[in-house]
Amino acid sequence: MISKLLSTVYYLYRGEKKDFEGDLNARYFGGFILRNGISFARGFLTFRKSKLLIGIGRNVTVRCASKFQFSGNAVIHDGCYVDAYSENGIVLGKNVSIGKNSHVECSGSIHHKGVGLIIGDNVGIGSFSLLGCAGGISIGNDTIMGNFVSLHSENHNYADLNVPIRLQGVSHQGIKIGENCWIGSKVTILDGANIESGCIIAAGAVVVAGTYKENSIYGGVPAKLIKSRN
Repeated sequence: MISKLLSTVYYLYRGEKKDFEGDLNARYFGGFILRNGISFARGFLTFRKSKLLIGIGRNVTVRCASKFQFSGNAVIHDGCYVDAYSENGIVLGKNVSIGKNSHVECSGSIHHKGVGLIIGDNVGIGSFSLLGCAGGISIGNDTIMGNFVSLHSENHNYADLNVPIRLQGVSHQGIKIGENCWIGSKVTILDGANIESGCIIAAGAVVVAGTYKENSIYGGVPAKLIKSRN
């Protein structure tokens, strides 16, 4: 009975059908509903102009809330830090989930206004992830990411041996991830990476600048082609 009720709630929220296995404990289900109710109340208080269901977990810090744009329901889970200060802010599609204790920062420093973050529909960012969006990050529909994934859309200049690296400024190319990709746990993606749609990036890989062809599997340090999904 509870499983069917949860399936109905899930469908009403996400518009997708999903069956929940087993007979869920009534107390557990009640706690789940209560936690999410409080989460959406926080979202309402944070994003008052939005008429959508935006969930904000416990101990979440949101900076520059006016630079958020939503096109559907979204959840920012417990412990996240999200700073949207940038030219384009943060644009979230429908059914976006940012996992627990993740860190999203759209500008590398107060001196340089970053580009921002665009996330498509049905995207899940794993817990403890880091998204540095100073150079711009875009993530396509239906892409999923494991835990501890980090994206760095900024590089430090270092050509002048007579000047400390920290004083030589930064450069940006941006990061683009296509639709329907699976980014494994502990993957690092560096500035200039263009991961085309349908790619799988194996856990622990380091994705450097370059184009990663669609429907392919990559892994290693640096990431190399393992095989095509075709």
